Amino acid sequence: MERPEQSHIAGIIIAYFLIYIVWGSTYFFIGVALKDLPPFLLGALRFTAAGLILLGICHFRGEKIFKRSLIKHSAVSGIVLLFIDMAVVMLAQRYLTSSLVAIIASSTALWILLLDVPMWKCNFRNPLIIIGGVIGFSGIIMLYMEQLNIAKLHPQSERGILLLVFGCISWALGTLYAKYRSSREEKVNAFAGSAWQMLFASGMFWICSIVSGDIRKIDLKEISITSWLSLAYLIIFGSLLAYSAYVWLLKVRPATEVGTHAYVNPFIAVLLGVVLGHEHITLIQISGLVIILLGVMLISRKYKKGPS
Repeated sequence: MERPEQSHIAGIIIAYFLIYIVWGSTYFFIGVALKDLPPFLLGALRFTAAGLILLGICHFRGEKIFKRSLIKHSAVSGIVLLFIDMAVVMLAQRYLTSSLVAIIASSTALWILLLDVPMWKCNFRNPLIIIGGVIGFSGIIMLYMEQLNIAKLHPQSERGILLLVFGCISWALGTLYAKYRSSREEKVNAFAGSAWQMLFASGMFWICSIVSGDIRKIDLKEISITSWLSLAYLIIFGSLLAYSAYVWLLKVRPATEVGTHAYVNPFIAVLLGVVLGHEHITLIQISGLVIILLGVMLISRKYKKGPS
């Protein structure tokens, strides 16, 4: 019979696979879905479906899903962590490639490191975290500068980059809120909390879809099967599995370590862009990604004995 410690370790490994690999792939599939679906409507459909499915699963598992404090705190996390970040990612992807979006989003790990005030004393005293953060971010800068030279920073690119920086800060703040301000019910019923977060985010997306006119503009008959399949992938793998894994990891691992997914995601996004999107990858991009992964290993090494 498997020991609880072994089961816990296996769960952590699977969860990291989901937020490292699966989340990295979502940038590519968001780009595919956006060819036929407007950003706000895509977010509304994705998080409504995922939230309702996950809430139903939690109900059948016997979780208490209608706790007032659970719903209240999930509303804040859902709007700050999911709605704002995903809205700006999808809006930015109108102006930038999925690879560039993922590369800029990598700065999330640095924002978490900088904004995690309760961990300042621990983080900035540890040389591995400082060195790993500097190395990882230098790799991001390499990729960032190359993409800026290619894009020549025309007005639309500037708009997309500014949106992404705002989204990265929002995601970092939402991550830290979910870690430190979660209610007792959220910690016990982490998956139910994830479901409510998605539903509150979907509510904001529906409001924006109506205000922006996305619903009136769209013709469902003209949406390709590829876009529908991409939406299904985002619902099942991006939201139900990966986001739930992310929220659970925040309960059992340090936020700075969990935030290292933002270093690995660009590697997956660029890889898919090359293999599936037939995009060109340069030596600078390869070098930058290797440096990023080195930074991840240094930061994660500090936490290998367990959370602080």
